[in-house]
Amino acid sequence: MSFFAKCSTLLEMIKFKLTIFAMPFAFTGAFLAADGVPQLKVFIWIVLAMVGSRTSAMGFNRIVDWKFDAANPRTEKRAIPAGEVRLFEAWAMVIVAALIFFFSCYQLNRLTLLLAPLALGLTYFYSLTKRFTSFCHLVLGVALAFAPLGGWVAVRGSLIEYPWGLSLGVLFWVAGFDTIYGCLDVDYDRKAGLYSLPSRLGRKNAFRLAVFFHLLAFVLFTVVGFQMQLNYFYFIGLAVTAAALFYQHLIVSPKDLSRIHASFFSMNGLISITIFCATWLSLATS
Repeated sequence: MSFFAKCSTLLEMIKFKLTIFAMPFAFTGAFLAADGVPQLKVFIWIVLAMVGSRTSAMGFNRIVDWKFDAANPRTEKRAIPAGEVRLFEAWAMVIVAALIFFFSCYQLNRLTLLLAPLALGLTYFYSLTKRFTSFCHLVLGVALAFAPLGGWVAVRGSLIEYPWGLSLGVLFWVAGFDTIYGCLDVDYDRKAGLYSLPSRLGRKNAFRLAVFFHLLAFVLFTVVGFQMQLNYFYFIGLAVTAAALFYQHLIVSPKDLSRIHASFFSMNGLISITIFCATWLSLATS
């Protein structure tokens, strides 16, 4: 396999395009901190930090889970169990991406660099949590909640006045959609002795809990709008977000998971982009 073909396989293995889930929230935190558009060099280092952290985290996830992936009919064709990527190649990607992340944080400010090990460590830790706790979805939420916080700190170098509801909203938004996605592997998780809310509570109750998580996320995002005195553009964006969340639960049910990928990929990307764009428009027109 050529170098470029190998890189393409590695990027597909970690679903690189799904960086879009968390990155808009990092931008949201940065734009709020700058009360508008941050400096170009800060923006670029935030992009590199987000790409590095997610690439490293997803690569680590694929490495530590490859034996489970090989035994699971849904994931057996992933690159490592299928033999398309060797473990040392995956580890090389994880290490290089982590170095990019830390260097980007170093270029931003001292507090960003100090928080970097905790932020990246949490993403690694999440990959191990299905082995011992059903609250793994909330751990993922905590890890991704660092995205808007990181964006804010990258601009201000301080946590003073940070709207914590933004990170909490991301936490419960992520926990909600990851709980739904976990319904795909209920049977395998129980067989393999892995933990998740769907495998513990059953699909029906897991869906109910996901609804609660998403309602809580919407309330928290609304609180941020009032706290930061954002205008009607932000609340229009929240209305779109509410519609997208509702649509997620409309097209997927405990008895019909056939459209879960449309729910997971399309709607969640729409939500993160919408909240960022609504925040930007609000700041630009205030």
